[in-house]
Amino acid sequence: MYCTRKISKDLFYVGCDDYKIDLFESTLNINHGVSYNSYIILDDKTCLFDTADQDVSRLFLENVEHVLGKRKLDYLVVHHMEPDHCYNIKEVLLRYPDVKIVSNEKVFEFMKNFFPTLNIERNKKVVKEGDKLKLGHHTLQFVFTPMVHWPEVMMSFDIDTGTLFSADAFGSFNTLDGNLYSSDVDYDKEFLSSAREYYTNIVGKYGVQVQAAFKKLDPGKIKLILPLHGLLWKGEEISYILDKYIKWSTYTPEDKNVIILFASMYGDNNEVARVLANKLSEKGIKQLKVYDTSRTSMAKLVGESFRVSNIVLIAPTYNMTIFPSMLSYLDDIMRMNLSNRTFTIIGNGSWAPVVGKLIKEKLSTNSTLSFTPSELTITSSLKKNDLTTLDTISNEIISSINK
Repeated sequence: MYCTRKISKDLFYVGCDDYKIDLFESTLNINHGVSYNSYIILDDKTCLFDTADQDVSRLFLENVEHVLGKRKLDYLVVHHMEPDHCYNIKEVLLRYPDVKIVSNEKVFEFMKNFFPTLNIERNKKVVKEGDKLKLGHHTLQFVFTPMVHWPEVMMSFDIDTGTLFSADAFGSFNTLDGNLYSSDVDYDKEFLSSAREYYTNIVGKYGVQVQAAFKKLDPGKIKLILPLHGLLWKGEEISYILDKYIKWSTYTPEDKNVIILFASMYGDNNEVARVLANKLSEKGIKQLKVYDTSRTSMAKLVGESFRVSNIVLIAPTYNMTIFPSMLSYLDDIMRMNLSNRTFTIIGNGSWAPVVGKLIKEKLSTNSTLSFTPSELTITSSLKKNDLTTLDTISNEIISSINK
């Protein structure tokens, strides 16, 4: 049974929600599924934009068949060759053997890798940067956006309606549940965190490339944004998501605030985190967050680290190195090129407390990261004489936030 939505008189949503997925790319924990978005224009020529993941193939293909009705499919535009968007290319070809597959040379190179037995030579229509494709009342112009977040990625801009088919950009985790636009939901409450986690964990490393893509787009001409995951953006809402992307891609904190991340084997560092959180709260810091790195998804921790200006790390020495969950966190933020943040480091150890030094050495390889002046090393458990240093540290964090 089909499940489609009409966006305008000749533009339709034919994507699907995936409620079963709990690990995106088999690595990122997601709690509320994801949507695989695809779209069709019915003009003098018909055009399908991308396909969907194998887990929703049946519904996706039924959606396409329903919207096309008795019409043939003239074009399939492929923006991105990640399997969650391209898996059904073969199925589309089986049903519409005369369809022209429109994309760039790099996409077709990747297509051979994913579908080595698929013969598409007679179906190929190769486009270059800036090329146009006229469907009738709609004219598509192709914008190449390499490394947002794969090297073959491109977008399509419908010149006549101001519609941007944005590939993975401006997307988010979470199923749509019948909602279509960002204005249909309480976005800050229901989607912002998942959009941040989506961007920071997938595209976060490529801030320079995102900025380069922005230079090719004219925000004043964009009336509608159709991403490959998540809600659609229209009207005044577009400036909201553009502002978020500018901050994320330039590594600018959204909030002048602090998160405290701790790892604790027996609860001692948990206590340190609580004491420091209380001191910061008493001194006026509101809505600060404390996370256990062993019990919080790395996707969440990376997203939160992109959100705030200040990050406190509290960890034990473990076999003369950094505790595993804290090390995983550090590896992730370094891999995603988190920049322009201030860190506070508190180490712990029973006989050879070296973790604070090792954490600072690792973070110091990124010259944009800075540190509050005072450091604290706890020997096994928090002592009364440590409280004075924690008080100093809380003042330094507040001073850094208020700069």
